[in-house]
Amino acid sequence: MSDSTRAAARVPVEERLFSLVLALVATESGLTKDAILSTVQGYRQRFSAGGNNASLERQFERDKDDIRDLGIPLETVTPPEEDGNSQNTRYRIPKGEYDLPGDITFTAEEITLLGLAATVWREGTLSGESQRALMKLRSLGVTEIDPVIGVAPRLRTREAAFEPLRTALERHVVVSFPYVKPGDASARVRTVAPLALVQHSGRWHLYAIDMDIDERRTFLLSRMVQTPRSSGRTFDVPDDAESFAETALRDLDRIWQRNVATVRAEPHTHAWFRLSRLHDAEAIDDDVFRLHFTDINILADEIASFGPEAEAIAPPSLRAAIVQRLTRTWSAHSGAEEKQ
Repeated sequence: MSDSTRAAARVPVEERLFSLVLALVATESGLTKDAILSTVQGYRQRFSAGGNNASLERQFERDKDDIRDLGIPLETVTPPEEDGNSQNTRYRIPKGEYDLPGDITFTAEEITLLGLAATVWREGTLSGESQRALMKLRSLGVTEIDPVIGVAPRLRTREAAFEPLRTALERHVVVSFPYVKPGDASARVRTVAPLALVQHSGRWHLYAIDMDIDERRTFLLSRMVQTPRSSGRTFDVPDDAESFAETALRDLDRIWQRNVATVRAEPHTHAWFRLSRLHDAEAIDDDVFRLHFTDINILADEIASFGPEAEAIAPPSLRAAIVQRLTRTWSAHSGAEEKQ
């Protein structure tokens, strides 16, 4: 493995995504794909000037989807005179749409606390790599918006299972964990040989060999009830032509494409804004969206959390799952009120 490949492998996914967001907010006119891949932390280590960057471009496409799934407004801009020439397409995050709404106000005490937090964050977030990347962008003639540090960080915390699984991946060690499968009332212990950790639609998944049935399965980290435990037993990694991560993402993409939901949301509410920002959300009407999903239970949880702001139209199984959640919530609260 070359030094550049090793360096890229050490860049955490969150750092790469954050570096990408930082670079796209820092420019008003946007960045071309080549400028991004050659300068942004997590890409530039693997970028080959004049070489084959196909796998890196696929990674960038997945990262764009993840950023949009987090609710960040990433735009694609093509100059009119360059229409049809994808090499000159530019990507940017309009800072005005990523700022806090103008009608939000803070007390003096809140402003003081936010100022202290921003100072700590400012000192700790921009790594040397990020600073050098910004300097390189300036050298390319990119005019940054001042201040760059004004972007509000929205970093999703990893699940507790992530670090133990990453360690097991590096050491090729079999692990076990209690796992709640959708529809099951209780967790069942799974013993697996981990092959890859991937992020899809903003959520972390483990691609692994289920040792009990000797088949490959994908597990959602948020469904692991307890932290995975190492067995101390190592395993031989299969010699596949395609990387395990690419296999896992391809399988998840296939599921995502197959599952389609139609959801109505009250215009200009939080639900409407959130659903409209989901990757490949298609507006059928002003208040109706067609969405793709990989897990019906996760989508049901999200739509149910919006309360009266959102309603599932199809499929019937999604409507039933949401009704079940809302009924359970109502029963729990009505029971608590009776006891008072």
